[in-house]
Amino acid sequence: MIEPLALFIGRRFSKAKSRNKLVSFISVSSMIGISVGVMVIIVGLSAMNGFERELNNRVLAVIPHAQLEGVNTPVKEWETMQKTAVANPRVVAGAPYVTLTALLEKGANLKPVQLRGIDALQEVNVSNIKDYVVGDGWSSLVGGNHAVVLGKGIADGLGVEVGDWITALVPSPDPDLKLRAPKRIRLQVSGILSLAGQVDHGLALIPIQDAQAYLGIGDMVSGVALKLTDPLDARSIVREVGRTLTAYVYLKNWTQEYGFLYRDIQMVRVIMYLVMVLVIGVACFNIVSTLMMAVKDRAADVAVLRTMGAKDGLIRSIFIWHGLLSGLLGSVMGSMAGCLIALNLTTIVGGIERLTGQDFLSGDIYFVDFLPTELHYSDVFMVSATAVVLSLLATWYPAQRACKLQPATVLSAR
Repeated sequence: MIEPLALFIGRRFSKAKSRNKLVSFISVSSMIGISVGVMVIIVGLSAMNGFERELNNRVLAVIPHAQLEGVNTPVKEWETMQKTAVANPRVVAGAPYVTLTALLEKGANLKPVQLRGIDALQEVNVSNIKDYVVGDGWSSLVGGNHAVVLGKGIADGLGVEVGDWITALVPSPDPDLKLRAPKRIRLQVSGILSLAGQVDHGLALIPIQDAQAYLGIGDMVSGVALKLTDPLDARSIVREVGRTLTAYVYLKNWTQEYGFLYRDIQMVRVIMYLVMVLVIGVACFNIVSTLMMAVKDRAADVAVLRTMGAKDGLIRSIFIWHGLLSGLLGSVMGSMAGCLIALNLTTIVGGIERLTGQDFLSGDIYFVDFLPTELHYSDVFMVSATAVVLSLLATWYPAQRACKLQPATVLSAR
């Protein structure tokens, strides 16, 4: 159906000086509409890919994928529980932890935080949080040093730097449930945790031995953190692990606290796909208008081709190529512009933020404080292919109308 002759004539129709300037204007408008639609969708999908990458690299890399936490009291036989959990083939490693809530004080500045006592040697097996600790703070997390690694947001809120001393108000354990004054503990800031996100504003790390001493729980721990082979299937994996345990524990996973982030990203991605079809579809309607006017404008040329023996297939192919070339050109232009912007989106948005003085993403609200981007060429191909297919569909009806032109009627009217 699509013949080289049809492509040649269709290209001549597209390039020739049109008798009707409105046809040229609508043709250029449809091409620009497709270009803008393709560009915007590629940039939007790249931003979603960037958010998903940062979720995996910054959040899921530093928070436990799952936690086995004691229900009423700290866990005593946690080593046995850890070995049982790691025996599951879908569990990579486990590490004990102790959590307590504290109020950090530096002068007149106060900051509520979650102090997380960790074993620095075992924690590296379940998370990459060590990579985000600035300086030598990680090596200082040894029992008895009174060291603390603060999230950057906490440190900025308190106005402290590495080497400064702060006071932590920790609840005093009381088996009789009486109201007691909190413990005042002096801690030295040995490092800064910089994730450029929400975690920086609520997490502080201390040695697990110090946390056990502050709570007076001896060798017991709050629970065991687990690293899983498939974090996105954390709920079912932690249930599998729970069935093999004899201790009575809470089965927690990362989706309970941060799952909304992943669901929001996927929801926006689906919306982007829907918007892609609608935006490009609307732009392709201009192709229908262009071709309908082109059919009328080129009626005499079609009549001449008919008298020379042109069949319906050739006439149809000419106008299909005539409209498809606009879709192809618009798709290529939009893809090139979209790729260029997507590859530099973080820099562009950062520059806009500096010029306007406004932060688009706040680290204490979102899990990142910058607009990430990651270009997937599969997305570029999919968006471009969608634009071309919709352009092709838009050419069918006008091409059919061109086949119904009667040479005698057209030429007699001239």
